[in-house]
Amino acid sequence: MTSAAVELITEAWAHRHAPPGYLPIKRGLDVVVSLAVLLWGLPLWVAIALAIKLTSPGPVFYRGTVIGKGGRPFRYYKFRTMVADGDNTAHRQWLERFVKEDAAYALDAAGRPVFKVVADPRVTPVGRWLRRLSLDEVPQMINVLRGEMSLVGPRPPVPYEYEHYDAVAKQRLSVTPGITGLYQVTARSQVGFSRMLALDLEYIRRRSLWLDLRIMLKTPWVMLTGKGAG
Repeated sequence: MTSAAVELITEAWAHRHAPPGYLPIKRGLDVVVSLAVLLWGLPLWVAIALAIKLTSPGPVFYRGTVIGKGGRPFRYYKFRTMVADGDNTAHRQWLERFVKEDAAYALDAAGRPVFKVVADPRVTPVGRWLRRLSLDEVPQMINVLRGEMSLVGPRPPVPYEYEHYDAVAKQRLSVTPGITGLYQVTARSQVGFSRMLALDLEYIRRRSLWLDLRIMLKTPWVMLTGKGAG
């Protein structure tokens, strides 16, 4: 099946389930909230930028390519949490196993599987703190303002994850990707790829303004507790 055919299938599947009026209201909410976060939190964002710059050589922001709605790539932004120009070979290899085999990266102290990269030597001390509180994701509010992302939706994969997707997995990209989502507030880093995919498709099937608001209200607690972050 060609990528164009997959895109047409996923677009039709997504729009069939979008409630009337939901998309324009969602877009309005995205703009209002993202502007408020960027402006009201400006002193904190400046402090974070200074902490990154003073403790680690390299740029303040990480600019990477991810895959968005319909399989279209775009450039997204994060506060840099790793050493500049670090080797991502181990991450690439694990993501392939994560998608194809539901493989965990490691086991925690209780012997439970952890579906995230742990003890990554590329992460800086400031970056470890930012990741624990998910504050490294704040610059993606710029992507929300640009319409490339939404506040709520499936997370956008990096290209070397997306290249292992089959037609079913690509359905999670039938909607605009988000900063947070159903997977992030229920099972983040605690389940394999197949369960993550099931949660993302469940969100797309059930999506509504009420569900988005519930996910947004749960997200600060996940950030404060560091649930699944690393």
